[in-house]
Order: sequence, then C-alpha cells, then structure tokens
Amino acid sequence: MNYTMAEYIWVDGTKPSSQIRSKTKVLNKGETPPIWGFDGSSTNQATGNNSDCVLSPVFTVPDTIRGGDNIVVLCEVLNTDMSPHVTNTRSACVETATKYLDEAMIFGLEQEYTLFKNGAPLGFPETGFPSPQGAYYCGNGASRVFGRKIVEEHLYRCLKAGLSVNGVNAEVMPGQWEFQVGAISGVEVSDHLWMARYFLERLAESYEVTVCYDPKPVEGDWNGAGCHANFSTATMRQDYTACLNAAKALAGNTTEHINNYGEGIEKRLTGNHETCSWKEFKYGVSDRTASVRIPWQVAKNGCGYIEDRRPNANCDPYVVTRLITETVCSNITNTRS
Repeated sequence: MNYTMAEYIWVDGTKPSSQIRSKTKVLNKGETPPIWGFDGSSTNQATGNNSDCVLSPVFTVPDTIRGGDNIVVLCEVLNTDMSPHVTNTRSACVETATKYLDEAMIFGLEQEYTLFKNGAPLGFPETGFPSPQGAYYCGNGASRVFGRKIVEEHLYRCLKAGLSVNGVNAEVMPGQWEFQVGAISGVEVSDHLWMARYFLERLAESYEVTVCYDPKPVEGDWNGAGCHANFSTATMRQDYTACLNAAKALAGNTTEHINNYGEGIEKRLTGNHETCSWKEFKYGVSDRTASVRIPWQVAKNGCGYIEDRRPNANCDPYVVTRLITETVCSNITNTRS
C-alpha cells in the first residue's frame, strides 16, 4: 500500500468531563502528519459563526487496532492564530513541566474504569445487584471477573503501540478494572493515558461495551473509580523527608486540587470505600483511607514516591500532573530561597 491511515485524536470541550474525538486522514506512506482542522462548533469548542479549530500533532503511535502502517496521532487543539485553545490543557502542563524541569518530576497514574453493557456494569444481573464486594478485586473465575477479554486485548494493543502501560487488574466492583501508566514525566504520562483511553474506548466498540469513567458508577455500597497519581521528584527518590514535605505541600493547596481533580469528586471521596473525605486532608504510611498514601516500602527505604489518591477516574491528567508539579515544586523552590 502507498498510503497510511492516520487517526487524529483530540480532547474536546464537553463539560463537565471532556471526551476523546477522532477522525481519519489518509496520508501518503511515510508522510509526516500535518496540522489539520475540524468543526469546533460540533465539539463544544467554538461557535457556528467562527467554527474552525486547528489540530496540531504532538504524539504519534502505531495504530494497533487497524494494524499495518496505520497510525494514531494525538493532537493539541489550537486557535487559527496558532495560540492554544481555551480547552487545551496540555499547553499549560508543558509550560509547568518546563518551569520545574530540574526537579525531574515523574508520575505513574492508575486509571480505574467500569465496563458497561445495556445500562449496567458487566457482571450485574438484569435486576438487582450481584453479591457484595469482596471477591472481585484481583479475582479469577467466571463468577467473579467480567470483561477480561477486553482488558487483556487492550493491554496487548497498548504495549504493541509502545505505550507505557505497565499493568492491569480487576477492581473491587464487578466490571471495574484498572490499568497503570508510567513512570514517566507529567506530560508524557498524560499523553500516554489519553492515548490508552482512546484505544480502550475504540476496542470496546467492537464488543458493544461502553467505557465509564464516572467516579461513582453505581450508588450504594460500591467502590468509586479513581485515577491515583503516584509521583516523585529527584530529591524524593533520595530522601524520605522530601516525601513528607511533598505531602505537606499538597495539604496547603487542597481547594484548588479538589476543584480540578474531576467532576463529581464529592460522590467518591466520602470517607468510605478506601477514601478520605474531600472535606479533609490527611496523609499516612500504607493508609488507603488517606488523601495521600506513603507506601510502606518508601517509609522503610527512606526514599521513593507518594500517592495522591484524590483524582477521579474522569480527571484530565494534564491538569492533575500540572497542579501536583506546581504545588510540590514551588514549595521546594520557596524552601530553597
């Protein structure tokens, strides 16, 4: 074949939670993906009388769903004067990461999600509820695990595409799963997460299954869905005191983080189901009821990373990694000065 199909994907302006949009451009084989355009009035990113928006390629991987020489192209959304669009959160993430480049911040994100079919999570009966939580987390067997075929294929497609996906597991509620991305820089981990989300949704189409990132997909005594953010600076990877200082820095900026960690956060951060209430902040070693968990290995080794457990499954990773970087690294800068 003398052509390549390039699937351009981007983050739209849908509120309260953004969606992934995509369209296909046929390129000559070997051609570098050029900037492209789209109708922003149909993606909540423009008005009809001034509807043109620009797609600027920033990250390309092999299209492991279509196969062959085809590619998927993640794009930033720009205005026609080439300035960042108001919905373009990646641009600010890049700016912050560049500002604190010397701190060598790296992230690992844990993306939870729920697979739905016919209006209910996989594994739920047509009426009523399945057995209570307890047997499903990291479970095995057809009575406890639902959707594994999709999950395994998604992992394979991501790895084949070169994405930094390093694990998957069944979560606490039936039909609920998690994949992990990282540890890489804040911009990279966000790019890889959006790309992995795209592959997941695209793959689920073929099974007529919906991917749900709602932070509380089922009301009642069921776990919510988050996107825990593990992170460290170069200093944290050498000094336990720096890990504690990072947790304390997050404690000093809770409102901004809670307000930008995903829609519906108060439904998930209730103080139950392995969460700390969104109204308070605490950190602790091996404490999954805390806002920030310090892994026991980190306390034992005297260095490492910490986990911000507050971000929702429906969060924008560009926003989450930018806020954590700014809060933690500005505190380091202020301490040094």
